[in-house]
Amino acid sequence: MDWAPLWTSLITAIPATMITFVLGIFAAHKVVKSDRGIRRVADVILTLPLVLPPTVAGFILLMLLGKHGFLGAFLTKVGIKIIFTRSAIIVASVVISFPLMYRSAKAAFEQVDRNLIYAGRTLGMSEGKIFWRIIMPLALPGVGTGGILALARAFGEFGATLMLAGNIPKLTQTMPLAIYTAIQAGNRKEAAILCGILIVISFFMIFFMNYFAVSHHYRERERRKHESKG
Repeated sequence: MDWAPLWTSLITAIPATMITFVLGIFAAHKVVKSDRGIRRVADVILTLPLVLPPTVAGFILLMLLGKHGFLGAFLTKVGIKIIFTRSAIIVASVVISFPLMYRSAKAAFEQVDRNLIYAGRTLGMSEGKIFWRIIMPLALPGVGTGGILALARAFGEFGATLMLAGNIPKLTQTMPLAIYTAIQAGNRKEAAILCGILIVISFFMIFFMNYFAVSHHYRERERRKHESKG
């Protein structure tokens, strides 16, 4: 067994999720605060990668970041190479997993009681303090769920990664690509082992997501009981 694909998936999915987490929260907060018209247009654009086939998203990224692409030509001039590197895996994973993080965070922010936000403004709190002390604590379950879903999606990304990073052993070959290669080579035993590993990882991700949501709900319920008694 070659465990390089597992290592490649880990060292690319984790930073991709961190980037997606920050970008998703920022975009969701901005969209929620925007006017209705802007919100509708932005919501469509930011959710688009979720419904596009990954190969289409990968092709668009390839056209943008390729040697002769709009961004790729500039990056080549300054000595930065993305195509067929691990950086390409991170870029592809961020683009594909972003809508999951964005929509989860947006839904969580929309459920926050607006009266609490108005109360914070009345007390003279800055928008930054309102966000970190009121909005984020209340939206934490939804935001956390989005982060876990983004990690799972980044870990299992296939189409866009293949288009942008290729399938280079020990460099850009992730777990899904290794499974595809093993099946193509007729090595079903290796493919089954890799599939089993992905299933176990996915199981624990979903388990942790559910545990996080339930435990947060339980803490909130106990806090409200304590406040009502007080």
